Amino acid sequence: MQLMTAEIEKALKKNPLYSQDGKGGDSKIVVKYFGGSAATWLITEGEPEPGGDWLLYGFVTLGLPDDFAPGKLLWEWGYVRLSELQSLRFPPFGLGVERDILVEPGKYKVKDEVFMCRQYGRD
Repeated sequence: MQLMTAEIEKALKKNPLYSQDGKGGDSKIVVKYFGGSAATWLITEGEPEPGGDWLLYGFVTLGLPDDFAPGKLLWEWGYVRLSELQSLRFPPFGLGVERDILVEPGKYKVKDEVFMCRQYGRD
């Protein structure tokens, strides 16, 4: 699956790094990636790098438990390169990262996407 499209590139150019700084859960999602059983990247900002790669920023879970909230997943803000997402493979079948085609750039906020997840906060 193609992780970067012309539509996503256009949306990221309108949302460069630090453009949504301070918005937290109100940050708008540009693209959602997922892989494995629970790994999810809600990308809110990004910029192209020399050589064709992209530096992306967003709210991320790798499906690890949150030690301070039993039964919930650990989520955190962080950076990832597009090339890193493209190179990931998840056991046992070696499947790669996918793009959620139902999440349109700017349509959802981080809090809307994350907090509807039972493992994060809503029961």
